[in-house]
Amino acid sequence: MTQTSTADMIAARVPGYALTRDLYCSEQTFQDDLENIFYREWLFAIPSCEVPKTGNFATMQVGAYPVVIVRGADGRIRAFHNVCRHRGQRLCSKANGSTPKLVCPYHQWTYDLDGKLVYARDMGDDFDASKYGLKPVHCIDLAGMVFVCLAQVPPPISDLAPTLMRYLAPSGLTDAKIAFSSTIVENGNWKLVIENNRECYHCGGSHPSLCRTYSDNPSMTAMDGPDSASPDILDHWKRCEAAGLPSRFVNHPDMQWRLARIPLLNNAESYTLSGKAAVKRPMGTMPFNDAGSLLFFHYPNTWNHFLGDHAIVFRVLPISPTETQVTTNWLVHKDAVEGVDYDIEDLTHVWLHTNDEDRQVVEENQKGILSPAYEPGPYSTIQEEGVIQFIDWYCGTMAQRLSPKPIAAE
Repeated sequence: MTQTSTADMIAARVPGYALTRDLYCSEQTFQDDLENIFYREWLFAIPSCEVPKTGNFATMQVGAYPVVIVRGADGRIRAFHNVCRHRGQRLCSKANGSTPKLVCPYHQWTYDLDGKLVYARDMGDDFDASKYGLKPVHCIDLAGMVFVCLAQVPPPISDLAPTLMRYLAPSGLTDAKIAFSSTIVENGNWKLVIENNRECYHCGGSHPSLCRTYSDNPSMTAMDGPDSASPDILDHWKRCEAAGLPSRFVNHPDMQWRLARIPLLNNAESYTLSGKAAVKRPMGTMPFNDAGSLLFFHYPNTWNHFLGDHAIVFRVLPISPTETQVTTNWLVHKDAVEGVDYDIEDLTHVWLHTNDEDRQVVEENQKGILSPAYEPGPYSTIQEEGVIQFIDWYCGTMAQRLSPKPIAAE
């Protein structure tokens, strides 16, 4: 039996409907997703405050590629393939740490923090160390959010960079620290994880703690432009921008990314059970406590919330067709003191519970899709507009990259 190609399945899909079983579950589609999206797009990697000092490093696994991100002596953050140029040993096995040099644990080949090979014992007089530096990975720090790209030639990021830096500047991510970090594995396809995030159709029934401050009314997150949104959001944008906070909806033409600031329910200050700020020391230069949440997503692997007292950044990385790693970091001002300025339970309660609730939803969604009885149903154009936008972006990107390339005439 011949398996239908990913390109053919995408071409045959019904717009406005969920994807077919194999597009969520097959090994073929998973490998196609890696090759055509995760190995080619800019991916959110870490908040820059995860590597605040020279020699601090963090690692991540993107499909088959282990990557290490390190801050150099010049203050610059760089990324490299986490593979020794000698016999391929992984250089850094921990999720994060600090080191004056990157030393291979196998034979002690030693690299400077800029990737240059500086020591390789007993390799002979004709050995040219300059040819064996670490292989670089494209890396850029945008106002405290570090993105990497595995492609030899990365896609343009000039459309996102100035806008993101302007919107994030008041949030002060460059003067932040990680107060708490959580990494979970959801037993579901990465697209189901993103789809679940892109709608709040499920929020009322699944997220009691989040819905104390975050509205599940679709009109509160539906917006088509800087002057097209509900009256409450338009009023919030006017108030925030009058105080110097970039807030109005802005997006990439194909919706790969979007930024917009939204008000929280009942003038809440933060995502807490009480609605009050979780951190006494504010982040950045927020003019008032109830500035709401600046929402930022970037396909294929991140969504984020930037509030007046803290920020929450999310990273999604696929593991297998039905497994996805989700890492969440809670950021606070670098001088905020735990137990004095904030309580970890109060800070993390809402999103720790929300993440676990989302995990359960995604895993049950995946179990149902694995059934031969599954067939795609229609999305709600009222409640699931964000899901439609994501699936349209995914299918459009994959169709373009999987299409046969024309043969040049001789």
